[in-house]
Amino acid sequence: MSIVRPLVAQAGPLWLLVAGPLALLAAPTSAQDAPGLGQGDPPAAQPTSSQRIEITARQSTTELRRTSRVAKQIYGREELDKYGDTNALDVMRRLPGVNVGAGGPRMRGLGAGYTQILINGDPMPPGFALDQLSPAQIERIEVLRAPTADQSAQAIAGTINIILKEPPRRSQRDLRLGLSNGTDRPMGNLNLTLGESKGALAGSLPVSLFEWRRENRNSIERQMPGTDGAPARARQTGDQLVWGWGYNLAPRMNWKINDEQTLSLATFLQKGYWNNRTAFETQVLAGNPVLDDDQAQFGTWQNRRLNLNWVNRFHPDQSIEVRSGLQQSRWTFDATNLRQGAEYQRAIGGGDDDGVTLAGKYSLLLGEAHGLTAGWDLESRERTERRTVTQQGQPVLPDFEGQPFDARVRRQAFYAQDEWEISPQWQLYLGLRHERIRTDSRGTTDTANNSSSVLSPLLHLTYKFDPKGRDMVRASLTRSYRAPGIGTLLARPSLASQYTDTDAPNTELAPDRVGNPALEPELATGLDIAFEKYLPGGGMWSVGLFHRRITDLIRNVTTLRTVPWATVPRWVSQPQNFSSATTSGIELEAKGRAAELMPALVDKASALNLRASVNLYRSKVDALPGPDNRLDGQQPWTATFGFDQRIAGLPLTVGGSLSLNPTYDTQLTLDQTQRRSRTHTVDLYGLWVFRQGLSMRLAVAEGAQPFGPPNGYVTTLLTNGDFTRNERKTGPQVNLSLDFRL
Repeated sequence: MSIVRPLVAQAGPLWLLVAGPLALLAAPTSAQDAPGLGQGDPPAAQPTSSQRIEITARQSTTELRRTSRVAKQIYGREELDKYGDTNALDVMRRLPGVNVGAGGPRMRGLGAGYTQILINGDPMPPGFALDQLSPAQIERIEVLRAPTADQSAQAIAGTINIILKEPPRRSQRDLRLGLSNGTDRPMGNLNLTLGESKGALAGSLPVSLFEWRRENRNSIERQMPGTDGAPARARQTGDQLVWGWGYNLAPRMNWKINDEQTLSLATFLQKGYWNNRTAFETQVLAGNPVLDDDQAQFGTWQNRRLNLNWVNRFHPDQSIEVRSGLQQSRWTFDATNLRQGAEYQRAIGGGDDDGVTLAGKYSLLLGEAHGLTAGWDLESRERTERRTVTQQGQPVLPDFEGQPFDARVRRQAFYAQDEWEISPQWQLYLGLRHERIRTDSRGTTDTANNSSSVLSPLLHLTYKFDPKGRDMVRASLTRSYRAPGIGTLLARPSLASQYTDTDAPNTELAPDRVGNPALEPELATGLDIAFEKYLPGGGMWSVGLFHRRITDLIRNVTTLRTVPWATVPRWVSQPQNFSSATTSGIELEAKGRAAELMPALVDKASALNLRASVNLYRSKVDALPGPDNRLDGQQPWTATFGFDQRIAGLPLTVGGSLSLNPTYDTQLTLDQTQRRSRTHTVDLYGLWVFRQGLSMRLAVAEGAQPFGPPNGYVTTLLTNGDFTRNERKTGPQVNLSLDFRL
């Protein structure tokens, strides 16, 4: 653990860097001089020529959503800046229909892997840390309920596309300094954006520095066979301290070569250091229970990415775009299990993941309202992993652990799409995408080859009740899929941490784990229908329905079997193409000025803005009996409510958000059920504008763990009465930030 102290020493001075400027506040101006922040989207302009020019220059996110050819939700700078968040996951957990769990953001209640995450329209690179991406580096977030042909169809639940900031058209100097509460001292963060435009060249340099030091309260309760095989029960409670620091750099440059050609260069550099330590207090309730060890872990991650984009509009009706990219991911870890303060088991390792991408598209206009596009998307990745596990200095599974492992992934996709405005009221989108993924993994004892190919026809239809498009119906019929990842394909075993003696059995609640190289991708046929109403003052509300039929559903199945790494039968958890399933839901959303949404209840002069979403989900796994045979992790419903209020006579805006999820059970297998607790998160903020270009923001979040997941517990129960219950919770988070326009 000698590396831990130097890392903390490096992180410590960051809060001092931002504490001084936060204490220097300029004298506030009058409320009339302060910009109208927090007031929602600007009212839609009346149809005059000059006002239409203004809309083009300052198109709101609601207008972008209304004019999109396919159904999408768009969230811009207002949502990104509102709460002064320090990472992108905290922004996403407040978006309608989006939850954040241990595996990242999830749509429609479905688990990790069902939601596609894109960065500027390209799949997020392996190892990319969303929880360390600053919202200050994001231009907007787009949420698509159904896939399109020019993006991967690995989006059964939907797609979240994160658009990073482009170089500005004029000089830009923005600085945000922030402080947040830590366990023993304030934590600092800094975001600086420098931008310049000179003639045909425009460039920007966003820089983000951040650190964290938080404490979680963990509770584990188990009832299962103990170390002697007899019934046992114990409760462990512990404090988990997590801390670390990191930085992001995202230099970008645009070059307008001539009136027809542009060249863009975008890079991204991300590096960080993480640590966590957990110490348990144990209460034995019965027998000789199996216990979790104290833990001390640390590691690093880094991501490097370079993208080049060339666009040539060689004809008024034709253009070609070519994109190429290089990406590198590196990570290390050192995890030690401690018993009575001494090292018992240690895992050391790391990995590399290098990739090359090449994509392009040819676009042809067949008139003012009809366009054809054809393109390709190629990716090649090489992945190498290293891991060595020892127990009391002796190797664990030497035939598997400590052996080199590498994998190669090849992805090829070709697509065509037709976007046609048939009339002022009808818009049609037709797409066809063929995607093939081949994975080859190699180790000293096992080799796995897996190939999958999916053809995805896509149809999106929009009908406007009037040509102005205030009221419309959108419908989509699509095919999407979920390909198994490298980790689920690899047949290398991993022992249960509590049962590392391969001459003794383990339990069903503490199984060994192994991959399955024979997995097939999950396929889904989906139908989406939504009615959207856009109000004259900039608000909107919508009602949506969706349905998915999923085949070859992948789920981890735990069985007792004879295995080559043990002398006795062991319980083993392995992913399998388990069954078919269906999922359906209703999605309600509304946002805008309260006086426009509820004119009979709220005065027209009110500055109150409201937003709300309620989502109802139902799913059924065919191979399991009801009533709780839902898809893993999909809650019956979720709801979010929020408001923003400009305080009359003051340059002050306040607001808040509330997210709710119920308690629910999931039947995982015939003899295993999982129960998730009710969760809630509350966010409050206040924004004080001192003068143009200088503002201060105070935000408080309660109910959410660091980097997004809510406080709560998960219980896994067996039909014989055995169970394991894990609960994690943390205290409120407080963020104070100061924004400068230099």
